[in-house]
Amino acid sequence: MTQLNPSTESFGAGDQSWLGSRHGTDVAKSATLAPAAWSAKVSDGRIKSGEPYAIKSGLAVPYDSADEAGAEVLAGFVFTDTPVNASRGNVTFAGVWHGRIILSKLPSTVAADATQSGQFLLEA
Repeated sequence: MTQLNPSTESFGAGDQSWLGSRHGTDVAKSATLAPAAWSAKVSDGRIKSGEPYAIKSGLAVPYDSADEAGAEVLAGFVFTDTPVNASRGNVTFAGVWHGRIILSKLPSTVAADATQSGQFLLEA
């Protein structure tokens, strides 16, 4: 099931102060997430811009450096605030997979030496 039914929502890009440059924002790639995996990260019906993610079994899951089953490899960051309605199925979103990232401005913690599959310059 996907969230392709017509609906109207108003969201901005969110707080993108975590972007250290605009490099990489013009080539954001789509990724898909299952809302159930993100329930702890959903606030006011959305996932915040800058949330780090990993790819596990083809779906984006919250990045977790302590995980040992795939979520410990940083794949990207949610580019813009992403609305989520768990009752409507999987969500497709734009993910930044390379660029300059200001770690102190992210909504969730990522270490500067994080294992990554993208091409990030991670700065304090």
